[in-house]
Amino acid sequence: MNDKDSLIQELKNTQQKIVSLITTLSDEEIAMPYQPGVNPPLWELGHAAFFFEVFILKELDKAESFDPSMDDIWDSFNIDHEDRWQPGMIPSREKTLDYVNEIHQRILSRIENRELSQADLYLYKYAIFHQNMHIESLIWARQTMGYKKMEFSQSANQPIPLSDESDLGDADIPAGRYWIGMPADSPQFATEDFAFDNEKPGFEIEMEGFSISKTLVSNEEYLAFIEDGGYQNKELWSWGGKKWLGTEHDFGTPPEKLMATPKHPVYWKQEDGVWLERHFDQWQPLVADYPVTHVSFFEAEAFCNWAGRRLPTEYEWEVAALANRAGQTPRKFPWGNEMDSSKVDMNGGHVAQIPVTAYPEGDSPFGCRQMLGTVWEWTSSQYLPYPGFTVDMYVFMSTLQFGYHKTTRGGSCATSSILIRGSYRQAYLPERNDVFVGFRTCAL
Repeated sequence: MNDKDSLIQELKNTQQKIVSLITTLSDEEIAMPYQPGVNPPLWELGHAAFFFEVFILKELDKAESFDPSMDDIWDSFNIDHEDRWQPGMIPSREKTLDYVNEIHQRILSRIENRELSQADLYLYKYAIFHQNMHIESLIWARQTMGYKKMEFSQSANQPIPLSDESDLGDADIPAGRYWIGMPADSPQFATEDFAFDNEKPGFEIEMEGFSISKTLVSNEEYLAFIEDGGYQNKELWSWGGKKWLGTEHDFGTPPEKLMATPKHPVYWKQEDGVWLERHFDQWQPLVADYPVTHVSFFEAEAFCNWAGRRLPTEYEWEVAALANRAGQTPRKFPWGNEMDSSKVDMNGGHVAQIPVTAYPEGDSPFGCRQMLGTVWEWTSSQYLPYPGFTVDMYVFMSTLQFGYHKTTRGGSCATSSILIRGSYRQAYLPERNDVFVGFRTCAL
């Protein structure tokens, strides 16, 4: 995405994906009932286009609004989450698509007909990445609502790179001085060193040695926790975990609504002694070696207490994923500095329906597997700014989440591979379990 041709191609790819996620929904599905963890699909689509309009067309070209009556609707800071669901609030599918397609054509024409400065390249990429964030949330909305899985990714048809290994054990990470994050004020800020504000400024840190699981926690491991009474043993749960465990939740579509308080992962159920898991609109037998997904931070924390383990800090996670020693040229991905989407489960491909030992070619230098893609990984770290933090082009990218959220790392199966790198940070409230999130553990 560092020249006109690749930028235009990615803009077109992204537009096609996000529009297809809307056009493949029925009118009844578009009119989904209120859910706290998702947005109305049409609002997601319009908001992503509005980002292009505000930060490029209006900011750089002083362009007039496409439709001033829509400005407050698409602006996430002018319309509360609950209000987005009010009948008649969001324009029709036809009007929304007209708006989205017009903004797309204006941006496409702008790229084609103007010199590509580094500042403009940075803004284009930022807006495309932001649109990909909403592609991910539209994918998990389908899971939340029990809609059919969207088959728009070629990777879904590719064979899963499997391994003969069944238990990889722990990776022993040596003590030393490591590099964390991405550089600030880099001359390559729009190209090789593009990063969001929460990844900057990078810094060196002295780390003690630690041991971390090479694989994500599997369904089989998590089921052992459940069957040993993990949800009933309050000694395993933190203060926040106990409160979450005893609080009734809106778990979405039936039969999740039948589980008023947490007793197992949100999309599991047991019938006639057999555990099932809902994958979009299909209930299927629980697969033992698939990663456990859709678990809250509190559930991951309680599992660790039960297993005599702990969650990694986010710095430990990044060191295990990238092994960036201080003073050496840092890598952005576990395998090097070029994204290779064949090494990960991303882009809405297999959607975490893979063994935890799959994708051996994507291993980190320490042998840790699936550290990018598959599921976001809970860490024990609060989501806080790095020392020397400054806000980026979009001032609310990170600041509203600092302090209240937990840090997750690595991206998920629904994350776009163009968006991710090992330093990427995401913030979720500890009770979130609707996103594609799981975890791995460290030895005490």
